[in-house]
Amino acid sequence: MKFCSRYRNQLPLYAVSFAALSKQQYHIALVGNPNSGKSSLFNALTGLNQKVGNFPGVTVDKKTGIYSIINEKDTELIDLPGTYSLYPRRSDEWVAYKVLMGADTDVKADMVILVADASNLKRNLLFCSQIVDLKIPVVMALTMNDLAAKKDIKIDIAKLEKELGIPVVAVNPRKNKGLGDLKKAIAKQILSSTSDFNAASLKPDFIEIEKLAPAAIAEMQSSFPALSKYAAIHHLINYDELQSASEHARIESMVTKHQFNPTKTQAEEIMQRYTHIRQLMKQCVIEPGPLDKKMYSDKIDQVLLHRTWGYVILLAVLFLLFQSVFALATYPMDLIESGFARVSSWLTIQLPDAWWSNLMINGFVAGLSGILVFVPQIMILFGLITMLEDSGYMARIGFLSDRLMRKVGLNGKSVMPMISSFACAVPAIMSARNIENKKERLLTILVTPLMSCSARLPVYTILIALVIDDRYYFGFISLQGLVMMALYFLGTFMALFVSYILKWFINIKEKSFFILELPLYRSPRWKNVGITMVEKARIFVSDAGKVIMIISLLLWFLSSFGPGKAIDQVENKYATMIQAAPASKDSLKRVASAEKLQHSYAGILGKAIEPAIAPLGYDWKIGIALITSFAAREVFVGTMATLYSVEADDDQSLRAKLQAATHEDGRKVYTLPAALSLMVFYVLAMQCMSTLAIVKRETKTWKWPAFQFAYMTVLAYGMSWLVYVLFS
Repeated sequence: MKFCSRYRNQLPLYAVSFAALSKQQYHIALVGNPNSGKSSLFNALTGLNQKVGNFPGVTVDKKTGIYSIINEKDTELIDLPGTYSLYPRRSDEWVAYKVLMGADTDVKADMVILVADASNLKRNLLFCSQIVDLKIPVVMALTMNDLAAKKDIKIDIAKLEKELGIPVVAVNPRKNKGLGDLKKAIAKQILSSTSDFNAASLKPDFIEIEKLAPAAIAEMQSSFPALSKYAAIHHLINYDELQSASEHARIESMVTKHQFNPTKTQAEEIMQRYTHIRQLMKQCVIEPGPLDKKMYSDKIDQVLLHRTWGYVILLAVLFLLFQSVFALATYPMDLIESGFARVSSWLTIQLPDAWWSNLMINGFVAGLSGILVFVPQIMILFGLITMLEDSGYMARIGFLSDRLMRKVGLNGKSVMPMISSFACAVPAIMSARNIENKKERLLTILVTPLMSCSARLPVYTILIALVIDDRYYFGFISLQGLVMMALYFLGTFMALFVSYILKWFINIKEKSFFILELPLYRSPRWKNVGITMVEKARIFVSDAGKVIMIISLLLWFLSSFGPGKAIDQVENKYATMIQAAPASKDSLKRVASAEKLQHSYAGILGKAIEPAIAPLGYDWKIGIALITSFAAREVFVGTMATLYSVEADDDQSLRAKLQAATHEDGRKVYTLPAALSLMVFYVLAMQCMSTLAIVKRETKTWKWPAFQFAYMTVLAYGMSWLVYVLFS
């Protein structure tokens, strides 16, 4: 590992004892431009030892991970949002900016790993040079070296290291290459910063900072000695965000006194940096001329982004995605479902006839079954989506969709929140903060929940399996997969239609622009795909699973008990009938369970709302599920599992129980019209408290969540009724 000659002779000081480091947990910020390989490096260093939360006070993802750096000492790695420079515009860029400037009171970074794309080094060096001038410990991880080689770009890493004054390490996190050298460089920087000697303070300035505003910088450093010259400039520009309120007046007086002009200073700084970057590129980088042959990615884009064929290919990709979800998940789902049926049957035989065994079988086991049976589909869906993201095609989907978005009044930047909503509307609505135009952002928030999120997937799956034949056309096209795809397209179409209508009421006059960087095509990172699949399954089981389990147990109580002595009377009535006709014991028990359910608290609630939902083809049990699934859509399946388990104690699977369900007059409940109506209802209804809560948080008023809930409920009811009538 080579270091800048200005502090290479200080290396013996790195022999400081590890004891100093062992007294604290070290915090490292991972920064870089978007699409520079930052996420790949984060996953390679932390593996499964990572968690996702929110940065304090803002709705921006906070991704942290733990990895062992030296002497098995755990180090926390903080993956900051991608940014192009230290002049933030969006809320996620402000998060990264405040951490790097040391102004975030909750998130501290002792050093920085700067990820730079070797195949596009010139663009990355602007941000890199700014980090260098902050005088904080930093190591550059140079990624995409294989792509640089394909472009015939050659980088002299030793010379680049000398010019920047920081350690530079070539890595390939996709193949775990260079990670050992990177960890060694990080360890040396850690030991440097924990000793009396700090190599970062010896780095030369990348530009002549003092020439930008000499008097203002000097007074700022005199008042705040801990600031570097470059940090002083940023505190002069953004003192209202970086300094405490008590310091605002003092810094404002400095700005006025020295006639400090933020816009002029920033422009001069950027010009200086690019002048030096051009010189550095000539010294350290050999790259082909602009007339050389096109990259392989450019040739692929000529086909995938074609004005006609691009959309045909997009539809084909989505078609294969939904076909694969069904085809690949069938066997593990059947295995899980049959396994739980056997467990329930065994427990029924082994456990005594008591209330706690009933709770165990019909509450806990039935609820757990409703959670785990859909894990294979959740994992497969997110695995395939991650493959599309890793390959670079997901960005192309956004590019292809931009023209359509504008016609319905949405910003081109609305595409990514809407695509993200296929996973979950909550983070998708948060990501709409990237849309600078407030009215377009509001319109995006209002229609995003119409996109079918993963929480709807269990509902679609169970209903499709009930009423759609497991039929294949041409030997490989699944009818069930086609119906699943149609439901996703329905949600997307309605989102665009509603947006087109609402744009006339939310008057948008401002023009906005959609700028999207298209990453190079790459093969999927299979380790990253695996990590994502496991992580999404864990989140589904731990987060959604908790809600499902709690509601399943609550439903067991509501389904097993009722007001007065009505249930006791039903039990006594059928006990007498069983004594009189022992041969009919099993059938009489099932009838007794059904009648007890009708007299329970859950039955009374369902019967109360049945007149309102009967025109849609639903019975009172579906009514209960509509109410409980407002907490989370996937609770629908757990609700039905609990209700039918309480009603019929046998070893049938849930699908078999639903197929056998009938109305009081003997008609089947889950007919094709009723099931299609129910699927359409779940496509369009706002059955999610979390989404309403996050909309309120983002809009800072209950007005828009209330409007959203009202229009989606009316739309869902009306469309469901129409579907039921048309197919009856």
